[in-house]
Amino acid sequence: MWFSEEDIPLGSLMTREIDKGLRNSRIGIVLVTPALLKSIRSEGIAEKELAVLLNSRRVVPVTHGVTFDELYDVSPMLASHAGLSTAESSLDDVAAKIAAAAAALPAA
Repeated sequence: MWFSEEDIPLGSLMTREIDKGLRNSRIGIVLVTPALLKSIRSEGIAEKELAVLLNSRRVVPVTHGVTFDELYDVSPMLASHAGLSTAESSLDDVAAKIAAAAAALPAA
């Protein structure tokens, strides 16, 4: 498991570490929040990471505080992936479903 805020060593080049994490990930969970939608619109680093994940076909969007319709307005490609919503499922259910999906995929 790789989570950028915890796994990037101090003083390291963030984009290089993000590249390594994305390359070695079995599945990419995109927590879609209002802040993420704003970042994608402004074409920040989140937009670049998202482009890599969309190309990998290993992405699971999880909406939290937004709907899939709102996501579609910003990123139709991400919204087209089967995903989950914290408005419809508990966090425990979301986590269990993602763990099962990741376990079914071959290692990266």
